[in-house]
Amino acid sequence: MIKKAYKAAPALRAVEDKLLKKTLLMIADELEKQQEALLKANRKDVAKQDPANPRTDRLRLDPQRIKNIAASIRKVSRLPNPSNQIIERKKLPNGLLLEKRSVPLGVVGAVFESRPNVVFDIAVLCLRSGNACVLKGSSEAAHSNIAAVSIIHAVLKKNNLPPEVVTLLSPERETVQELFTATQYVDVLIPRGSDSLISYVRKNSLVPVIETGAGVCHVYVEEKADLPKAEKIVVNAKVSRPSVCNAMDALLVDKKVAPAFLSMLKPDFEKYKVEVLADDAAYKLLKGYPFLKKAAPADFGKEFLDLRCAVKVVDNIGEALEHIREHSTKHSEAIVTEDKKQAELFLREVDAAAVYHNASTRFTDGEEFGLGAEIGISTQKLHARGPFALEKLVTEKWVLRGNGQVR
Repeated sequence: MIKKAYKAAPALRAVEDKLLKKTLLMIADELEKQQEALLKANRKDVAKQDPANPRTDRLRLDPQRIKNIAASIRKVSRLPNPSNQIIERKKLPNGLLLEKRSVPLGVVGAVFESRPNVVFDIAVLCLRSGNACVLKGSSEAAHSNIAAVSIIHAVLKKNNLPPEVVTLLSPERETVQELFTATQYVDVLIPRGSDSLISYVRKNSLVPVIETGAGVCHVYVEEKADLPKAEKIVVNAKVSRPSVCNAMDALLVDKKVAPAFLSMLKPDFEKYKVEVLADDAAYKLLKGYPFLKKAAPADFGKEFLDLRCAVKVVDNIGEALEHIREHSTKHSEAIVTEDKKQAELFLREVDAAAVYHNASTRFTDGEEFGLGAEIGISTQKLHARGPFALEKLVTEKWVLRGNGQVR
């Protein structure tokens, strides 16, 4: 199957941009037409999960989410194709005409966990940029993924495009080993999911890996923060969708405002039953909060993907920066303050893909950044950083035209 995807990729690179746009629009239309079939498949997957686990929310589809996926596909269709663009052109002193062009990566492999929307995200981004893709989803979303790919394949066939350019591998764990060693056929491999999945792929893949997903995100409430503003930001960052990578995992509060701020936060967190894992200082201030536990050292630096949150009281911005340096996964970090000097210090010094002043970390998303859908959030520094979207699904090629020059 991987070899077939590799052999089909050149046909996709030869397709006119007009047809690629049309294909994406047809996928969005077909998705909405086949909504009930996809929801039926998704219900089979959801029925096997623990409904009390917030991570089940990542798996679940509903009519609104399908509508959002279709809207995202249409948005990607309107974005310019990043492939085959001339980045630089010049004539060398020896007369050679030199061009640097953007070209598709070729075949993009993806290993991901229980999020069926990822099938559409990766497939449409790859199609739009002239890349084939090989998808390895988890068994949790097996029925949903099969239904999603069948919708895409139906449209590809209608447009005389080889369906193998979007290949879904079996959900069995053994198939991922084939993907790890397919160095001749797969150009990059992108894991999307938990920290354990990403670590596993990074340690075992012979195919070059672009890391996405794991986010231990901090919000630091500085001493000159507008506390009602900070309350709104912290609550949103933690509870709006706790199972995603841009949700807040650790709250840092300056000791000068900690008593007032944590007192304000208590009813909000109690309403959503947020379990708080507090350091000694925060534990004393939150006494009486019904979902309070003492934090272990390992709780700082943990991605919870749940309604759980570590809380630490810090002496100043220096201690906050040091804590973030030690525990951050370099995904998204935020400061809440009205002190512009301290805000600029934070934005400059924090090493992360996205840094925020007076805003929730939940905005780290390709759609929110105006990039269309995304394959994930890259937390590394090579090739792509932040939302890994359409613009990054290319590499470069040097093209030289001569008239008999030799060196």
